[in-house]
Amino acid sequence: MHRVVTNSQLRYNTHMLPKLIKHILAEQPESQGVEIKGWVRTKREMKNLVFIEVNDGSCFASIQCTFEQLAINNEQLAILNSVGTGASVVIKGKLVPSPASGQAVEVAATQICMPGAVPEDYPLQKKRHSLEFLREIAHLRPRTNTIGAAARLRSRLAFAIHKYFQDRDFHYLHTPIITAGDCEGAGAMFQVTTLNIDSIAKRGIKEVDYSKDFFGKKTFLTVSGQLEAETYASALSRVYTFGPTFRAENSNTARHLAEFWMIEPEVAFAELEDDMALAEDFLKYLFNMVLEECTDELNFFDSFMEKGIKENIRRIADAKFAHITYTDAVKELEKAVAADKTLFEFKPYWGADLQSEHEKYLTEKVAGVPVIVTDYPKEIKAFYMKLNEDGKTVRAMDVLVPRLGEIIGGSQREDNLEKLTKRMKEMGLSKEDYRWYLDLRRFGSVPHSGFGLGFERLIQYVSGMANIRDVIPFPRAVGQMANSR
Repeated sequence: MHRVVTNSQLRYNTHMLPKLIKHILAEQPESQGVEIKGWVRTKREMKNLVFIEVNDGSCFASIQCTFEQLAINNEQLAILNSVGTGASVVIKGKLVPSPASGQAVEVAATQICMPGAVPEDYPLQKKRHSLEFLREIAHLRPRTNTIGAAARLRSRLAFAIHKYFQDRDFHYLHTPIITAGDCEGAGAMFQVTTLNIDSIAKRGIKEVDYSKDFFGKKTFLTVSGQLEAETYASALSRVYTFGPTFRAENSNTARHLAEFWMIEPEVAFAELEDDMALAEDFLKYLFNMVLEECTDELNFFDSFMEKGIKENIRRIADAKFAHITYTDAVKELEKAVAADKTLFEFKPYWGADLQSEHEKYLTEKVAGVPVIVTDYPKEIKAFYMKLNEDGKTVRAMDVLVPRLGEIIGGSQREDNLEKLTKRMKEMGLSKEDYRWYLDLRRFGSVPHSGFGLGFERLIQYVSGMANIRDVIPFPRAVGQMANSR
């Protein structure tokens, strides 16, 4: 039985929470009483007047609260004089038209309370701070315009991802964070154990007995939820995961994180062509949402992070993605090298994985639009990808976008038990470790496909932020833990 929520209940629930500044700024000023709750961005004085800019993180804009010093008592005046940048305040007054340019309304303030004062060593003073410095105070950096905008953009994109899949009858699946298998075969995994490895090493024991570990075997943090998603796609038809994944890669770059979030849909009865269509539609949906619903944030990023970012996103949202096979892509790259031998740092050749510089060239110079590259050599792709009839390539696809390169990687999965078993043997994978995965091919196997999209890479791309560590709340990277437990 569905519970009916009445309008009166909705109003009651809304009134339980403080009104946000974003909503107050949208109101018509009719000298109505308002209460402002937030943190002080700036304070300045002019003759008898004190102006305090307050922001609560709900939007870019702060609201100006104006005090007449002669109109408030000594207790209130003492609080007003002690307020500094970063202090939390509760200000009461009336919403009135603002005589200043750039804002429609302000608060004619009559009362101030300061729940949290700020000492002189508060690190976020009224000046521009470098993003490198802000990473050192990750617990305070959300109060800045840049990181606040990235957080709001991240929140809206996360909601849009769920809405996209839910509206298309996908089921949200929580896949395990602790796993015994390596989905990608890359080997860069964080081990999880309750054994005292240091003590074992000091005792000179070379072979660790993992049967005595918590799970009775060697376990790791997951690099992907894909294999588990295939399990549920084989029962529910359409599923998606959206959760944290981990890579122990020793890559200290602006594009790598040790902990990041992945979106991974998996669809039964879907072949590679269906997978490509889904990936293109998904990206365009997200880009259009950002353009329509994150206008203030995009304007900020366009002004301060990367000029032209809005127009770049619009072009991708409106473009028809180009398609090219890996073999033809390599031919295009080799043709470019023949014309200019210094064009690429890494020489392209058939059998080598495409580097970021190659991917950018294909999108920016060859196609001029996003490109979907298909049919990669089996040697450079994962064991689960479906083998093509030529026996040399697999039904894989990567979506490449200008300025970045790969943004989505996916494939049609091998649904033939014999071929999958043979491929695993070639790659030295244990049938016993993947027995459950092989069962999916033994019991009612179907063609199925899916892809993965790194969430932080997506946010970095649409924001123009140079470093991926600035689009996740608490970045974890090699040698670094950002101000958090």
